[in-house]
Amino acid sequence: GSIVAAEGGARAISAAMGPSLFVLAALSFSSPLLRSARHSRVAKVSVPGSIVAAEGGQTVGVVGATGAVGSEVLGCLSKRNYPVGKLRIFGSERSAGKTVSTPLGDVEVEAFSLDAARETDVLFLCVDGDFAKQYGEDLAAPGGPLVIDNSSAFRMNPKYPLIVPEINAKAGKGKRLIANPNCTTAILLMALAPIIKLLGMKRGIVSTYQAASGAGAPGMKELEDGLRDHMDGKPIKNEVFAHPLPFNVIPHIDVFQPNMYTKEEMKVTWETRKIMDLPDLPLSCTAVRIPTLRAHSEAVTIETEKPVDIDAIKKALEAAPGVRVVDEPAANKYPMPLTATGDYEVEVGRLRKNDVFGDYGLDFFVCGDQLLRGAALNAVLVAEALEEEIGSTA
Repeated sequence: GSIVAAEGGARAISAAMGPSLFVLAALSFSSPLLRSARHSRVAKVSVPGSIVAAEGGQTVGVVGATGAVGSEVLGCLSKRNYPVGKLRIFGSERSAGKTVSTPLGDVEVEAFSLDAARETDVLFLCVDGDFAKQYGEDLAAPGGPLVIDNSSAFRMNPKYPLIVPEINAKAGKGKRLIANPNCTTAILLMALAPIIKLLGMKRGIVSTYQAASGAGAPGMKELEDGLRDHMDGKPIKNEVFAHPLPFNVIPHIDVFQPNMYTKEEMKVTWETRKIMDLPDLPLSCTAVRIPTLRAHSEAVTIETEKPVDIDAIKKALEAAPGVRVVDEPAANKYPMPLTATGDYEVEVGRLRKNDVFGDYGLDFFVCGDQLLRGAALNAVLVAEALEEEIGSTA
């Protein structure tokens, strides 16, 4: 019932850890050294370098600012020097009046109302799909803000664009309500889109390795608690996931569909087709939850329309905004959650011809921080790319 989610992201991970949890150090994304190094990099995004803001900057609203995604949106706004003239944070009645510390300063939470939220220039919805379905269209009605929705509510609605800015930002022109893609899809397409542009694509198979944080702060906490209980000799409990996640992998994310794929797996197929404007693209996905805290990984195999040239593919990926090629097997360098966590760019590596499809087959591995590239960063980049829509009364 609460709009403002439980404290998430780094706050959930920075809870006190007992000495028996040394194993968590390898899983945690809270290492100061790693975080400071990776946060210093900003994706090479092909959107305008500056935003023409209203005098004094834009009024930016966030619904769900203290959740895992919402807190990262605030971080991205700050790190990318987004022209925030005034920040408004909307929450539930019980959260109203509380002060939230943000990278942009302390902000008092306001009780959400349709009229108040429509006073903003751009509004980020970092809440569940039910809330978005109830209010999203009314918020984006003429005279209201540009609304960027992080839920699944409008992703497959043909009325609304589903955007990864580096790929299809133009789809948002003249639109007031924008859907942010599923995190797994966004990470995949950052690497896949440049390859499709270069070689075309006939079909593909994707296997995902998704971190506990894909299930939000409760998922991360359940993994941490389970590891703690195991080290202390206690039974591992599970409520968020279908089975205990520590020392396990679970090939089950979201609900099973009549075709025996899960909804998460079908989202990758459906959303890839929409974003790439390839409505008949054959794409199969198997989604697996793994016991890491943050950053999703994906093993991808595709059959191309043109012969595979690894050197040409590397050049295309190196030139692609928001992508970093990490492909030096001899030096043990390849994409990993440990190095992708906290990074604005998606890592791509293990590039090789596929033995099944021969000259027309390609295998690669991609890893990205799903709270950033797959959610918060993508949303902020959408706002940057659609600067002309912000403040429009159309």
